[in-house]
Amino acid sequence: MFPSKVKIVEVGPRDGLQNEKEWVPTDVKIELIERLADAGLSAVEATAFVSPKWVPQMGDSTEVLKRIRRKPSVSYPVLTPNLKGFESAVEAGATEVAIFGAASESFSQKNIHCSISESLKRFEPVMSAARAAGVKVRGYVSCVVGCPYEGKVEPHRVAWVALSLYEMGCYEVSLGDTIGVGTPATVRRMLEIVARDVPLSSLAGHYHDTYGMAIANIYASLGLGMSVFDSSISGLGGCPYAKGASGNVATEDLVYLLNGLGVHTGIDLERLATCSGWISNALRRNPNSRVAQALLVGRDH
Repeated sequence: MFPSKVKIVEVGPRDGLQNEKEWVPTDVKIELIERLADAGLSAVEATAFVSPKWVPQMGDSTEVLKRIRRKPSVSYPVLTPNLKGFESAVEAGATEVAIFGAASESFSQKNIHCSISESLKRFEPVMSAARAAGVKVRGYVSCVVGCPYEGKVEPHRVAWVALSLYEMGCYEVSLGDTIGVGTPATVRRMLEIVARDVPLSSLAGHYHDTYGMAIANIYASLGLGMSVFDSSISGLGGCPYAKGASGNVATEDLVYLLNGLGVHTGIDLERLATCSGWISNALRRNPNSRVAQALLVGRDH
């Protein structure tokens, strides 16, 4: 039995753009966020308050967050890996933030330069400050099925990290197949084990499309009752630490699937496809989405 309604968390402006080698103008980032909200998305991850030394593309995070035209019905979460980032985000007007850990020790060391346990310890002051400021916190877990360094990741590791974030106060924990190696069978097994510790209603699926399995994995997750998914406009993004890892599942492809299943999203697919064409043009490439390619044939964006 599929859920009647699904929330989509759009991660294109942050997760999708953060590894772009050429600078994406601030005005383009702002327009992308506003176009996505206008298409009906209720959650648009806007930017990341991280060191520009590590992620140069997010160096304009304060300006982006301060300048976007906000819709009252839309949340604009931002990534904050530490207390300094959190304080800068709140100063810029953030009302929701996200923290990120990993289910793989090697990936944690490569990605955030500390162990899993150390990363969870680092989040405690962020959670404390968020509670005091009335700011919602979402958690991410990377490498929930496989790791580029360790290979297969055991579901009980994922469950431990997810539960740690949930018990810390994250209202939702997003489970990321960062290198896109998951299949419906491995994703389903992982979710069944994690859901023993964290309610399924507080979990989200974040699936990359490296092997073309993201939509199939979403379908499997829907069958278990999962009703929140992360996706990226035009399939933007990828993991810099995972060789050959393509982007997130395209938001247009996800909405097309959900429309076909009769699952409500509140998103205008035509406007979404137009947005996909627009940002792809801005980045000088074709949309990495079959649905966008089909809908945009023969028309200007």
